[in-house]
Amino acid sequence: MSEQQEPNWERSVLEKLALSAIQEQRRTRHWGILFKTLGFLYLFIVLFMVSGWFGGDGVSIPKAHTALVDLQGVISSDQTSADSVISSLQGAFEDKKTRGVILRINSPGGSPVQAGQIYDEIKRLRAKHPNTPLYAVVDDICASGGYYVAVGADKIFVDKASIVGSIGVLMDGFGFTETMQKLGVERRLLTAGDNKGFLDPFSPADPEQQAFARQMLEEIHGQFIAVVREGRGKRLQETPETFSGLVWSGEKSIQLGLADDFGSVESVARDVIKAEDIVDYTRRPGLAERLAGRLGTSMGNAMAPFEPAGVRLR
Repeated sequence: MSEQQEPNWERSVLEKLALSAIQEQRRTRHWGILFKTLGFLYLFIVLFMVSGWFGGDGVSIPKAHTALVDLQGVISSDQTSADSVISSLQGAFEDKKTRGVILRINSPGGSPVQAGQIYDEIKRLRAKHPNTPLYAVVDDICASGGYYVAVGADKIFVDKASIVGSIGVLMDGFGFTETMQKLGVERRLLTAGDNKGFLDPFSPADPEQQAFARQMLEEIHGQFIAVVREGRGKRLQETPETFSGLVWSGEKSIQLGLADDFGSVESVARDVIKAEDIVDYTRRPGLAERLAGRLGTSMGNAMAPFEPAGVRLR
């Protein structure tokens, strides 16, 4: 081999080695990108399943079971809504393997409209599925609108320390007229309609409007009382305080006929329904629903900041 050929041979080998190294690096980088992409997609799917993006409807199991539906927190259109509770109850009742339904309640109350819609649907479902009992089980509190819903059940089970009752209606607000005077602020309210500024917190209290509001509250309170009497029937031991808005311990509520017995979700499923396997049918709002709900609430508050407070069963 000549001296001219030897350097060319070495250069050729070096070029091939360099080219192989570059190709290997490219292959490694491509595989790395692929695995990172697959890992990202996996984490993405897990994240949104955990966050409830795809919804939270209960699923059936292929054997007899107790269906559980949770009613937690304030009953309102933007928190625990009638739509979510009703759809959960419908799923629980419509499953042919459901032996009984437990509505677990931990609520201080809320909207009389939302509570009334849930109560009405409970009555409809019980009539449609007469062989599927519905029991309310109270956690910490079942007051006002929460109790409005509970009386639709076949029986109400409590813990001895649960808080039960508050059969009343309220409408609250604030008055800022004296504060405005001290600050030198003038309220300029223009309305079309004598009562359009009904109970406006920045205007002096109007006795006629207050009387109208009390009359409306009494009407809604009467509806609440009628529902309790219908739901509890002869079990209710009425006293002058029963419908006064007071609350009682779970133990006392049994004595007053507001509840039936002590029990938890597990004990009612095991000893009353006789189906120990519990399936949760509670519809959990997905991440998209939660974001949309918060956005809608924020926009509503921004557009109507001085609307009078709503009527609440609390």
